[in-house]
Parts: sequence; C-alpha cells; structure tokens
Amino acid sequence: MTQTPTQSATVPGPRGRDGTQAPPKAHAPRRRAWRESSDRVRTAATTEPGRLRIIGAVLALLVVAFGAVTAWQIADRQSAAGNVLHHSAPLSADAAEIYSSLADADATVAGGFLVGGQEPKSVSDSYKKDISTAAKLITEAAANSAGSPEARAQITSLNRQLPVYTELVATAQADNRQGLPLGGAYLRYADTQMRKTNGLLDAADRLYQVENSRLSDDYSTAKALPYAAWALGVIALAVLVWAQRRHYRRTNRVFNQGLLAASAASAVVLLWLVVGHTVARTQLDNSYAHGAKSIQALNNARIAVLQARGDENLTLVARGSGDSYEANYKSGMAKLAGKDPHGVGGQLQQALALADNAKGRAPVETAIKSVQTWRGLHATERAKDNDGDYTTAVAVVIGGKDSEGVPVTATTAQSFTTVDDQLGQAVLQEQSEFNSAANSGRDALALLPYGAGLLAVLAAAGAVFGIGRRLSEYR
Repeated sequence: MTQTPTQSATVPGPRGRDGTQAPPKAHAPRRRAWRESSDRVRTAATTEPGRLRIIGAVLALLVVAFGAVTAWQIADRQSAAGNVLHHSAPLSADAAEIYSSLADADATVAGGFLVGGQEPKSVSDSYKKDISTAAKLITEAAANSAGSPEARAQITSLNRQLPVYTELVATAQADNRQGLPLGGAYLRYADTQMRKTNGLLDAADRLYQVENSRLSDDYSTAKALPYAAWALGVIALAVLVWAQRRHYRRTNRVFNQGLLAASAASAVVLLWLVVGHTVARTQLDNSYAHGAKSIQALNNARIAVLQARGDENLTLVARGSGDSYEANYKSGMAKLAGKDPHGVGGQLQQALALADNAKGRAPVETAIKSVQTWRGLHATERAKDNDGDYTTAVAVVIGGKDSEGVPVTATTAQSFTTVDDQLGQAVLQEQSEFNSAANSGRDALALLPYGAGLLAVLAAAGAVFGIGRRLSEYR
C-alpha cells in the first residue's frame, strides 16, 4: 500500500465579510523595565507586607546616607583642620620668617658700615645667618607651594633677586674696608633693590599674603557647617519616629526593638555631630583669634621694627643725605607704636590686645617700653647728627665713645635688640597657644567619621530587623 507524504496543515487566519483573509494582529509593545518595577511597587503598596518592605528599605537607605554624608563632610573638615596645623600655618610662619630674615640682613649690614673699615665678626656672622636662613626657607617654600601659581611666581622672584643683592653687599663691604666712599653708594643701591616695588621685601610680603590667604581658606573649610549631614540626620530621625508611631497605631505595641535601636544610633550620631563640630569650631576660632591672628600681628610688628632699624642706620650711612630714610623711620615707628612717642598704639597695641594671658602680654609690654626708650634715644641721635656731632650720633646708635671720649651706655641698638627678642618670645608663646587650640579642634573630629559610619550600619541593621519582625507575623 502506497503512502503519501504528510502535508503540513495550515490554520487559516480569520477572514473578513468578503471572504478574504484578514492580516495578523500586531503584538503589543514590550513594557519597559522601570514601568514593570513601578507597577510591582504599586501592587506591593496595596498590601501591608509590601508597605512594610518599602518602609524598611527607605529607613535603611536614609540612615546609611546620613552616616555616609556625615563621615564624608567631617573627614573633609578634619583634613582642613590638619592643613591649618601642619601645612598652611607653618608656611605662613615661614613666609614671615623669610621677610624678617631679609629685613634683618639689610639692617645688620647697614649697622656694620657705621663701624667703619672691617665690620665686626658678630655683624658678619649675623648677616650670613640671615641670608642663609632666607635661602633655606625659600627653597622649602618652593617644595611646598606646588599648587599655587602666585606663590611660585614670588619664590621665583626671590630666587632671582637674592644673589644680586648679596653681590651688591659684598662689593659695598669690600669698598668700605678700603675706606672708599663708593661703598656707601653700593650699600644704598643694595637697599633700594631690597625695598623697591617688586624687590625682595615686596616679593616676600606677597608670598606672606598668599600663605595667609591659604591659611584663611583652610580655616573656612574646617569650620564650615555640615548642613547636609544635619538635614539628613533630622530627616532620618523623623522617619524613624513616624515608622514607630505607625507600628504602635497598627499593633498597640509601644516599642519595636529594632526601630528603637535604629533611632538611638541615629540620635547618637546626630548629637555627636552637633557637639563635636561645635567644639571643633570653637577651638579653631580660639586658635585663630588667640594664636594665628596674634602671630600675624606680632610678625608685622617685628617687620616694622627691623625696617625702622635699617632706616635709622642708613640715615647715618648716607652722611647728610638720608632725609628719605629718616622719613621712613618716622612713618614706620608711627605704624609700629603710634604717633605719640610716649604712648601705646599701632601694631604693638593690636598685639597687646590680642594677647589673652599674662605670658603673652608681658613680652609685648616690655617691647612697648623699649620702643619708647628707643624713640627717645633716636631723637638725641638726630639732634647730635644735625649739630655736626657725627661721632656721638653713631655712638648713640651702635655704642662706643662720644666725641669727647666718654662711653655711651644707652644705645638704640640695645633697645632694638630688646624689642626684637621680646617680640620673638611673644611669637613663641602665641605659637604654643595656637598649636594647643588647633590640635584640640582637629581631635574633636578625629573619631566622628568612623563612629558615624559604624553607627549608621548598626542603625540600618536595626531598622531592617525591626521591620523583619513585623513581616514574620504575616507568614
């Protein structure tokens, strides 16, 4: 019996009224994943277990976000506080020391010229030490100022000009040893290079301002209020309280251990954040007001003292043509201690007002008295010089015998040395207070980032556990 091959049966599609076959229906478009997820969430929200799962997820997300933002913001502020203590404040102090060393070198070498001939070894050693200190600190500043184009520009200027200045001084000293008047001219030209616009002191002052600006920026960052962390903490606690109230209204159970633990952990983090940051901010404010700000005032006073000493010496070196130096001396002294020679004013008065204890005030008060003595002796020296008694005028400035061979016991050099030493002691005292307060401010934030992260994880676990206990009642 012959077999015929099987024919595949085709199912005819639906036909229209006229008997023709209708086209197949198009498939419905595939729904997007986010729409499906949204529908599932809406469906779950219609049941109590679904709502509980959503509440648990939101609670866990909130407390974890609160802990993470707290850890991030506080770590940022702690890093800025560390920069204040170990980076920007030391760089500011180094920049001030560069300026002081250069100004002291200029004043010292001018004083050596008044002796005549070979300058004393003490003068030569002091000058070399100042130049060496300035060169060393300029090199260190170059290594630590890579992120500041303006600082690099001033350091480049200092590096370029310092060898020129020292060469001019060397020439002036060589001529002075041989008794050549040209030595004084070279010295005055060297002083011009030191003090002119864009000169050494101008570059050092600009570097000082740059580092002070960096210090202020670090202070601002360290003390900035963590608004985002505060807001998330309040929201997380509010939602936790709402969840527990909802739990109580639906079950008549006063406490849910998991939610209670999550609330306690979140409250601890928020309280720690508020108290810790407040303490840190207060200590940093103290370190600035009674440390950094005082140091800046004292450094400004020391710079003014050094410049006044240099002007005083150069007035005599100029031999009758030093009116401009004398004018600079008077304006510098007015800026340092006020216009009244017997009163207290200017930068010294500011430094005294910023000193908050006896240890800080005592050296400033001694410096003020020495400045008053100095100004009186300077008036005597100028009167002698104007009367043609150059020998006595020089003796009043640097010591020695007057024109009649009588030793001069009180000199402006002694007053200058006392003022400079006392201001140096005051800087050390304020530096100690700055370090103590800044350390306390940084330490107040030390454990908070880690504690916030750990407590946030525990709070999230507590929230999930508390919601899980409720969900188990539906199984």
